[in-house]
Amino acid sequence: MEPKKRIFSGIQPTGTLTLGNYIGALRNFKLLEDEYDCVYSIVDMHALTVRQNPTALRKACLTVMSLYLAVGLDPDKSLIYFQSHVPQHAELSWVLSCYTYMGELNRMTQFKDKSARNADNINAGLYTYPVLMAADILLYKADLVPIGADQKQHLELSRDVAERFNKVYGDVFVVPDAYIPKVGGRVMSLQEPTRKMSKSDPEDTYIAMLDEPSAIRKKLRRAVTDSENAIRFAPENKPGVSNLMSILSTLRGITLDEVASLYDGKGYGVFKDAVADAVIETLAPIQERFRRFNSDKAYLEEVMTHSARRAEAIAAKTMAKVRRKVGLAATRL
Repeated sequence: MEPKKRIFSGIQPTGTLTLGNYIGALRNFKLLEDEYDCVYSIVDMHALTVRQNPTALRKACLTVMSLYLAVGLDPDKSLIYFQSHVPQHAELSWVLSCYTYMGELNRMTQFKDKSARNADNINAGLYTYPVLMAADILLYKADLVPIGADQKQHLELSRDVAERFNKVYGDVFVVPDAYIPKVGGRVMSLQEPTRKMSKSDPEDTYIAMLDEPSAIRKKLRRAVTDSENAIRFAPENKPGVSNLMSILSTLRGITLDEVASLYDGKGYGVFKDAVADAVIETLAPIQERFRRFNSDKAYLEEVMTHSARRAEAIAAKTMAKVRRKVGLAATRL
């Protein structure tokens, strides 16, 4: 029997996971468990490129793990772990930084964007962030990586570094490909619908997965549309309405044409309430399971410990091979 292909995905525990994260990623993760070998990393080390409140960061890590469990992921099937619990991430990142060129890092647009937003803290970690991301992926010999448009550069760097290393030392790393999900889509900002919904933007631009129903309805009622008052899918001319139509279509499992037909002539108020109903009904059971998992500290500790051991077992094999290839002395400790 042919082994399953491995999928790796990492998400930072900063901010709050949004409806966009759910539709574009988490909703699909459960569907992948039986078909792929899934590795989901909560990349807390990446979060350190921005100054963090230590207590808040630890709490945020547990929140993300609880949300992963709440959407239905089975920790025995999907590997859900904290990046910082596996020291090989940092070790491989240093080795790969010696095979990454300055010119490649200088071209990273995210470094330029984040530097502009954090002008008082333009640190070396922010600059070498893509190398650690490459280490995250290559450490687990991932075949596929789910990415958005803003991560294409990082995946390309991972591929380039893997190919460069393999050219020198032989078949060490799997060269990863992008994974394009069969279902789901890109959810846009509620206030700037030409931009992707992002947890780093102001709170009124996104719906958080843990938002109360009243907050969800309020945000959607205030969502930007247009003056035409017509429910029609036209992303270029009607980005706000088209975004809401996509959300409703995905969550209700109906086509965009069916959405247009159902709400033709009913006005934006009725339409926005329908979108709010769909979002609230989708997130309510997830929020209920989240509260149960997040309050069970003993269970979370068990998942953390077991997952860290499993992740390190994989990472250690890769790192042992890398050490041999580059000439680092072996240890028997």
